[in-house]
Amino acid sequence: MYAIVEIAGLQYKVEQDQKLFVNRLKANIDDEVTFDKVLLTDNGSVTVGAPVINGVTVVAKVLDQVKGDKVIVFKKKRRKGYKVKNGHRQQFTQIQIVSIGGTEAPKKAAKKAAPKKEKEAEVKEVKAED
Repeated sequence: MYAIVEIAGLQYKVEQDQKLFVNRLKANIDDEVTFDKVLLTDNGSVTVGAPVINGVTVVAKVLDQVKGDKVIVFKKKRRKGYKVKNGHRQQFTQIQIVSIGGTEAPKKAAKKAAPKKEKEAEVKEVKAED
């Protein structure tokens, strides 16, 4: 089973027990983080959200807060004497996917159908009184 989930503005394909690096999250080491923006799941049949799947969550455990490799940005304009050297190290959070949760969508559909029947009964009562 896998899911496509949006984490910190980026989309990742995740599976259970997978380790991955994502943009820095505000969480401490050994915390569990829940992601609600699940865009697609596949557990034998593919479920696509519009835009997200309601009731499905991905739970991950924070393993470490790390820095990525150094990236050097060097700018130069020839024959002008212009040189600028900059660089940075991206901040990452290493997480491990603990579980991909179930769905509750059919329960919500049943609740929506019930109020319509009540409204029809109220309309019939009003007509009977007239």
